[in-house]
Amino acid sequence: MISKEPSILHSSADKRVIPSLSILKGLLGSTAEVAKFLRVSGWYLKTDLDKTLVPNMNFLISCGIPTEKIIWLMYYFPRFLLQKPENMEKFVARADQLGANRSSKMFVHSVRAVSSMNNDTWEHKLKAFRDLGFSEEGIVRLFRVEPLLFCISEEKIRKLERFLLATGKYDLSCIVKNPTSLTRSIEKRYEPRFQVLEILERKNLIKNWPSFSALYKMTDNKFFEKFVGPHYNEVGEAYMKKCVLARKKEVDSVARLD
Repeated sequence: MISKEPSILHSSADKRVIPSLSILKGLLGSTAEVAKFLRVSGWYLKTDLDKTLVPNMNFLISCGIPTEKIIWLMYYFPRFLLQKPENMEKFVARADQLGANRSSKMFVHSVRAVSSMNNDTWEHKLKAFRDLGFSEEGIVRLFRVEPLLFCISEEKIRKLERFLLATGKYDLSCIVKNPTSLTRSIEKRYEPRFQVLEILERKNLIKNWPSFSALYKMTDNKFFEKFVGPHYNEVGEAYMKKCVLARKKEVDSVARLD
């Protein structure tokens, strides 16, 4: 932990580190869990948790969000809980304004989605959804039930839009009817599958492409079993090459982040 966050050594043990450790142990329940958490988020010890984490947790609990859900957020989205308390209140108010239901288990994700964007980014995101064909009512409904879709970058939304139309087989209504299709990887799921289907159609090995709903929901094993395995000599190499390339890009991307 110190090797990742050496500046912790400059923090006051009595005024910052020990109080933070005490708060974290109270929340996480054991020294082992605190150590596990700090291996990933050691910078929590550099922050005055009494002025950020504690008031934010208390406020979110008052909004009806269970404590265990907030602790889950600590592990997966730790910076979210270190917002200024006044900003957290604004994010909740914005989520309320957009129609998020506080009694829904998705409410906390609605708040986090709002917190991840400034106003300009939010407006560009809304325009991207409108351009796909979502109505204003549809956008509000989507935010209520699938708020995490609003964390998807505008760039990815536009890229899938172009990619889908380029096939000549699907139109934008496919995304409107299947909005969670936006969560699937273009490089790892859509590109390899579209290429296989194009080759099979060109060689008259299939008459029709599957529905978009079936295509994006199909597991990799099922797709291989149905479209690749029976025609491996024709499409196997192309399919595997695309999958390997997508995996390499993913590894390279993670390496750059490290």
